[in-house]
Amino acid sequence: MSAISKPARSVLITGGSRGLGLGIGRYLASEGYRVIAVARHDSEDFARIRAEATATGPGALLFEPCDLGDIDALPGLVQRIRQAVGPIYGLVNNAAIGTEGLLAIMHQSQIETLVRLNTLSPIVLTKYVARQMMSEQEGRIVNVSSIIASTGYSGLSVYGATKASMLGFTRSLAREVGRLGITVNAVAPGFMDTEMTAGMDDAQRQQVARRSALRRLPEIEDVARMVAFLMGEGGRNITGTVMTVDAGNTA
Repeated sequence: MSAISKPARSVLITGGSRGLGLGIGRYLASEGYRVIAVARHDSEDFARIRAEATATGPGALLFEPCDLGDIDALPGLVQRIRQAVGPIYGLVNNAAIGTEGLLAIMHQSQIETLVRLNTLSPIVLTKYVARQMMSEQEGRIVNVSSIIASTGYSGLSVYGATKASMLGFTRSLAREVGRLGITVNAVAPGFMDTEMTAGMDDAQRQQVARRSALRRLPEIEDVARMVAFLMGEGGRNITGTVMTVDAGNTA
């Protein structure tokens, strides 16, 4: 990753090389942010969208490789990004895995992996990013949760627990850092067409859509727009809350 002179504000997105993270990064870059996507591996979709963002502006899309499950690597990750692009204005904790399985028969190693990546990693990463934001006395943190954190879903008890943990984290951290000009919010998407829902067949998708007030599934860009709103001036006085984007599934 090489330093560039524009745009003014940098946003770090975890799990940013594909799926929802890539969609958020693409939209933020189109809004003029310098986006640093962090993931273990690059992807063809990311490379194509990165080239488009660079060619069309006004923002930019960069890639920084890191295994977010390696907790000890996170302080160095933040240091590298800060050295390359300067202050980190925004953090989007998006990376997560959605391993399915009944708790009674789920292997302990799977439980530990889910908790490490979905809960411990974003908390530790936020610790080091927030330190820098506190010195700058500004910043925006958005934690990607899920409607499953409040509704529950059979076979996703551990995943649901990790996503619920992000809500408590969001509310308490908002009170810790608010006096320094930093907002902390969560976005809770409903079921969307991403890798996490690839196992759902058409009948299951239609069933979810029928349960929604708007009779459809939300799209990745809907969530990306909400994140952009929280990053922008519209979100300057919103903190410690959860923005649900689910086409009315939980209405």
